[in-house]
Amino acid sequence: MSFLKGLFVIFIISVMLILTAFSPKEDPDVPVSASSAVLMEQKTGRVLFEKKPHEVRRIASITKILTAILAIESGKMDETVKVSRSAAYEEGSSIYLVPGEKIKLRDLVYGLMLRSGNDAADAIAEHVGGSMEGFVFMMNQKAKEIGMRNTTFSNPSGLDSHEEHYSTAYDMALLMRYAMHNETFRTISGTKIYSFEREEHSQHWKNKNRLLTEKYKYATGGKTGYTKRAGRTLVTTATKKDKDMIAVTLNASDDWNDHISMYEYGFSHFKMKKILPEGPLKDVRPFKDKRTLYIEDSVYYPLMKEEYKDVHIRYKLLSPKDMREMKGGEVGRAVIFIQDHAVRKIPVYITEEEQQEKMSLTKRLKALFFGQAGAIIP
Repeated sequence: MSFLKGLFVIFIISVMLILTAFSPKEDPDVPVSASSAVLMEQKTGRVLFEKKPHEVRRIASITKILTAILAIESGKMDETVKVSRSAAYEEGSSIYLVPGEKIKLRDLVYGLMLRSGNDAADAIAEHVGGSMEGFVFMMNQKAKEIGMRNTTFSNPSGLDSHEEHYSTAYDMALLMRYAMHNETFRTISGTKIYSFEREEHSQHWKNKNRLLTEKYKYATGGKTGYTKRAGRTLVTTATKKDKDMIAVTLNASDDWNDHISMYEYGFSHFKMKKILPEGPLKDVRPFKDKRTLYIEDSVYYPLMKEEYKDVHIRYKLLSPKDMREMKGGEVGRAVIFIQDHAVRKIPVYITEEEQQEKMSLTKRLKALFFGQAGAIIP
C-alpha cells in the first residue's frame, strides 16, 4: 500500500469512528430540577451525566459566553469602545452605559460576564463585528467550528427578542469547553470582584455567579442567565484535584443545587485513569531495528471503577513498508474503546531513523570521552 493510500485509509477510518464521547445513562442518584442538563469532563469532553442533553431550548444570558470569547479572540481587548445610543438603551440587565461613553473592550467583557450587561453585549458586538448583523454572523460561524449542531444565535445577549435563538445543554457544554482553553477567558470567568476606573468614577463589580462567590468551594467560573421564556439557565466550571468539570442546566428552578449535585456525583464516581503512558509503545513493535512507535503525551480518561475492565485499545497504522519509508512523523492512531464505543483517538508517531543514528553516535562519543575521564554515564 502506498503512503498516500495509507493516509486515505486512516482518514476513512477516522470518519467512521464515533467522535462523541461514550456517556453513562442518566443516574437516578443525581436529582436535578432542570429540564435539560449535562455534566462534562473538561479535558476529554466525556459526558458523565445527562438529562435531555440535545433538547433545543432558549438559553438566555449564557449566550454571553460566546460573545465574550469572540471579543477576546478579536485581539481588540485594549481598544477603546465608543458606546452607541442603541447599545446604551438596550433592555434588561445593564452595566448602565451612556451614549458616547468611552470604555475599554476589556472592561466591557468583565461587565458582560460578571454583571450580565445586555448593553455591554451590544457595545461589544458593534465594535468587534462592525455591526450587530456582522457579529451575529461571527457567532454562528464560531458555533459551527466548535461543533454546536443544534444551535442558532440571533443576538449577543440572549434576549428573547428573536425566535431563532436557541441551543442545547450539550452544545453549551461544548462552547464552555472551547472557551476554557483560553487563559484570558478563564481569568474573567473566575473573577469574583472586578474594579477599574470608569471615566469620572471608580467601578466595582461583583460576579453574579453565586456558585463561585459563596456556594461551592470547587467552583472556578461560569455564567448565569434568566428570561421569562427561558427560565433560569446556568453554565459553571469546577475543579477538584485532577478533575475539571463543566455543568450546564437549562430551565432549572434550583440550578445552584443542581450543579453541586452533578459535581459531587462526577468527583466521587469517576477517576482520571491513565490509559497510555507517554513515550514508546511497548506492545507495538513493527520493526526489529531501533526505530520505535510512540505517543507524545500520557492519555488519561475519566472512568468509573466498573468500567476499567471494559477499556481496550486498537491501533490503526500504516503498513510496515510505508512506515519504513518515512523519516518520521505521524503513522496512525491509537483508538481507545470502552466496550464497543470509540472514545479517543491518539496520534502515533515513528522515531526518525537519522536522529536515532545521530543519538547513538553522540552517546558513543560521550561514553568514550567520559570513560577516559573516569566518569559514570547516567
